[in-house]
Amino acid sequence: MLMGTTDTIIAGRASPADLAGLGVGNSISMTIFMFTSGVIFAVTPIVAQLYGAKKFKEIGQKLREVLWIAMFLGILIGLIFMNMGYILNSLPIEKSITDISTKYLQAIALGFTFLTIFTCLRCYSEGMKLTVPVFVIAFFGMILNIPLDLIFVYGWFGAPKLGGVGCGIATTIVSFIMMITLFIYISVSKNYKKTEPFSKFSWPSSETTKEAIKLGVPIGLGIFIELSMFSGAGIILAVLGESIVASHYIAINIASLFFMIPLSIGLAAATRVGNLIGEENPRQAKTASYSTIYMCIIAALLNIVIILSFKEFIVGIYTTDEVVFNLTVGLLIFAAIFQLPDGIQMGALGSLRGYKDTFVPMVLLFISYWIFALPAGYYLTNIGFGTPFGASGMWIGMIVGLSIFSLLSILRLRWVIGKNLRSSI
Repeated sequence: MLMGTTDTIIAGRASPADLAGLGVGNSISMTIFMFTSGVIFAVTPIVAQLYGAKKFKEIGQKLREVLWIAMFLGILIGLIFMNMGYILNSLPIEKSITDISTKYLQAIALGFTFLTIFTCLRCYSEGMKLTVPVFVIAFFGMILNIPLDLIFVYGWFGAPKLGGVGCGIATTIVSFIMMITLFIYISVSKNYKKTEPFSKFSWPSSETTKEAIKLGVPIGLGIFIELSMFSGAGIILAVLGESIVASHYIAINIASLFFMIPLSIGLAAATRVGNLIGEENPRQAKTASYSTIYMCIIAALLNIVIILSFKEFIVGIYTTDEVVFNLTVGLLIFAAIFQLPDGIQMGALGSLRGYKDTFVPMVLLFISYWIFALPAGYYLTNIGFGTPFGASGMWIGMIVGLSIFSLLSILRLRWVIGKNLRSSI
């Protein structure tokens, strides 16, 4: 997430057009990546439950088989990105924005292929509660991304001055380095030895593929539905001009950056609940699930206080354009409110993944975001109650959708917990 923040800050100081182009390109790329990689995210609950059941060698077998899926999906993502310009050029967005977005997507095409494989290795490691290696590698990747962004965006040290497109080249280089580093670490570290991850060669398995698809496709579709709300918001606002798009993208980036705290708690819940279900300990799984939601609420409230207290300072880091600055400061009030329902739903959703419950949450996401959030946001943005709300209307619509889903996800979690407790008696 900090890599994306670095891209936003550096591109934002290049020009509003570079920031808007990067924003549209990044929204599209992350939506497609998360959708296709949902199958890979299924690795975490699969490994977590096997780890809880102490089936260590089966974990290594699953990893080798899922890596084939990751490689296929990575290549597919790359091909989609390379040809996304045909779609972007047909949208009612300023050409100055779509040109940058198209070139940015082409620059990151190969990088997201590497990132998909890295995500598979990461989910395997996290499923066994080995989160520190992933953090260390990602942290140094983020640090490396800063000078690479500066070099390719501003043309330092003789490199071509590419503006927002340079962020895509930096991302590709960093993604490759992170993938290779994590692969080598898993190969040599004794922490992974009992699972024998690369002890032998394994062909793709129809059984593992079916399991990953059954769990992962709903995860991917759910994430796609959520991120498409943000992408749809960006497209709806794109007709209002590059300054509106730039301010919206900065506000989304800031909201997403603060959201990493409840997101991390929710991801930890998927591993913790999965471990406890594998150990056949549903009562502790219930405790872990509810504790996750309480922790996410506390984290969200802290985020709200920080965002509202320092909104001008935070936005000043991202842009020096006065118009973009003022628009973004106004949107950060909505970004602060955004934190509470977003944090609650992440706590519930992470726990549900630990139970391997992914299909119904996907349906609830569809109802909340596509039936309520996007239509409401579009209406308020362009029509309103006598006067269009502009960008604020889109944010109000997103808050409505998130609030509905946070309620529905908690109700679903309570039902799943009760079902597991009853089946254990």
